[in-house]
Amino acid sequence: LGGAGVIAPFHLPDTLANLPLIGPILVMFLDQGPIAMSVLFIVILLQIALFRTKWGLRTRAVGEHPKAADTVGIDVYRQRYQNVIFGCALAGLAGAFLTLESTGSFQNGMTGGRGFIALAAMIFGRWTPIGAFGGALLFGTATALGVVINVRVPEGDLGTVLKSIPTFWYAALPYLMTIVILAGVVGRSTPPAADGVPYVKEGKG
Repeated sequence: LGGAGVIAPFHLPDTLANLPLIGPILVMFLDQGPIAMSVLFIVILLQIALFRTKWGLRTRAVGEHPKAADTVGIDVYRQRYQNVIFGCALAGLAGAFLTLESTGSFQNGMTGGRGFIALAAMIFGRWTPIGAFGGALLFGTATALGVVINVRVPEGDLGTVLKSIPTFWYAALPYLMTIVILAGVVGRSTPPAADGVPYVKEGKG
């Protein structure tokens, strides 16, 4: 731990961090805690698993056409429950990041509606792990931009204009971006046909 309930981030050696051009980029991506770093590997593994393995084929089948999947012998209930548990584990990992790497504390409502932004990132990414990761980077950039503009106001006329904008608009920036982007994406990003639809096996219920 790097302090009171905070996981210490990984720090690049100075020889790498001070490299011209490449150094700042390496710091931006690699000077992170273990949870944030693990997400990069999880996204890649999920993308491969979802589209290159038998598990991924079964997962997509029970989400697209569970009746057909059941017909060929896939246990729809088992597959769906396994994926729900796995999804909950990822949500728990996100919560661990907020409490152990981001803030070092827990507060009620600390997610601040980020769950809706995560849903928007998934829709923006066309329901793929890599696409959702790209959407999350986009919305995360909007959040960071709002913080940076609010804290480090540039000099000159631009700074004067930015200071005149109420601070709550900076906090609302990622949510406004979510609305704008989804307005253009929804309708062109097609979810799995059976997403959120309960499946009742024939002969049951």
